[in-house]
Amino acid sequence: MRFWTPFLLAPLLALLAACGSPANEPVGVVLIGDPQGLQTTGTRLSVAAQHVRGATAEGLVAFSPTGEIIPAVAERWIVTDDGLSYIFRLRNADWPSGEPITGGDIRALLVERLAALEGTSLGYDLAKVTEVREMTGRVIEIRLASPMPDFLRLLAQPELGFQKDAAGAGPMLVATGEENDGLALSAIPPELRGLPARRNWQDMVRPVIVRALPAQGAVDAFADGEADLVLGGRISTFPLADLGPLSRANIRLDAPQGLFGLVVRSDDGLFAEAKLREAMAMAVDREALIQPFNIGGWQAYSSIVPRNLWVAVGPEAPRWTQLPIEERRQIARQRIADYAAASGESAKVAIGLPPGPGSEILFRQLESDFAIIGLEARRVATGQGADLELHDRVARFNAPRWYLNQFHCEIRSGPCSPLADDFVEDSIAETDPDLKAELLARAGLALQEEAIFISFGAPIRWSLVRSDVEAFQENGWGVHPLFPLSGSPI
Repeated sequence: MRFWTPFLLAPLLALLAACGSPANEPVGVVLIGDPQGLQTTGTRLSVAAQHVRGATAEGLVAFSPTGEIIPAVAERWIVTDDGLSYIFRLRNADWPSGEPITGGDIRALLVERLAALEGTSLGYDLAKVTEVREMTGRVIEIRLASPMPDFLRLLAQPELGFQKDAAGAGPMLVATGEENDGLALSAIPPELRGLPARRNWQDMVRPVIVRALPAQGAVDAFADGEADLVLGGRISTFPLADLGPLSRANIRLDAPQGLFGLVVRSDDGLFAEAKLREAMAMAVDREALIQPFNIGGWQAYSSIVPRNLWVAVGPEAPRWTQLPIEERRQIARQRIADYAAASGESAKVAIGLPPGPGSEILFRQLESDFAIIGLEARRVATGQGADLELHDRVARFNAPRWYLNQFHCEIRSGPCSPLADDFVEDSIAETDPDLKAELLARAGLALQEEAIFISFGAPIRWSLVRSDVEAFQENGWGVHPLFPLSGSPI
């Protein structure tokens, strides 16, 4: 039995920190966000806490630097031909206490996690799980109501990482307060993780020092040489990433799928009718919206679910999407004018945006677009009573159901579509692919008709990366795990 109690972890940290060769110098990582969010616990994790959870408490599977699925607590798995059963064989590893990781442990923890996630968007994503059972001491089975090709991507999410007695099984361990109120993460030797020992392993690995800072502080830390990698950049902070012509190569962009647009938060007055909410969507010039950021290859789209995800059947796009922007703005202007005449009130909208120079650019573009249709816009902080609020989220799996789940009435603040939720729920147990596709298409149409989201297109994610950080790789999922930064080969 391999014991790696705190008595053994402290010397390990000291040994790694004391290595004097350049190869063992710490990798400094700054995550853009609230410093207090670095150690968020529970099921609703901040972005910074997701990175730390993923590094210290892996799940059955994990993400590679390219966003692919790799083994973690499970060393291998099979999927039955009908796609309804996933069978995992666990690695021969121990918890930090020295107790072996068993199928019974993992089953109990997974059931606990699933229960805790109920009522969240991730919980709705996991709704196809019908049973988790221990088959032997090192084998568990997860059964689904219907096939889900992207199911492993959900199991790799940080929220499904395993912890027993508040301690995860790695692949890294953490000590608080080691560096500027950040976290010092060190890779756990492979033999303590149930993997073959590697000769001279300690000469290969580097500690990873992780901090969370507001965007400007993160960029300053990079510019001052205090960070090797900055993660978590969004459109709201993108202008800060321009450190000058000599450092342009350090800016790295991901091209993930997901939701990027304005979600409707109010259902009063101007926002009470779907046709008026739709008018606002008609006013936005999506290509011009992003043009000031000079980002090449960005995907603009006006629907909640990207059209390319409707493989078999999908809802017909609204007619206005086929019209020239001048014509659709004319229709939108008439609708707004009719509302103002009938209500006796001027048409106004409060737009909630996060802080950052990118948000200021977005607001100026939106203010101009809305003014064309007779709508007066003002900017407010996120969570401060906005009528429309920026919703910027990367997809956990790239299928229509993920997009539809983000607007479930149980997690919405604002107008929603109970009919769409019913169609999605009916699709969960449907095993016929054609019928499933039809149910999801009906859900998409029901949600589309409610006009509760003004889609701009794909999310934008940026990072700052030093040239010697070889473990960082752009990918279509916006996933950048911390463990590979340590240089550990396994």
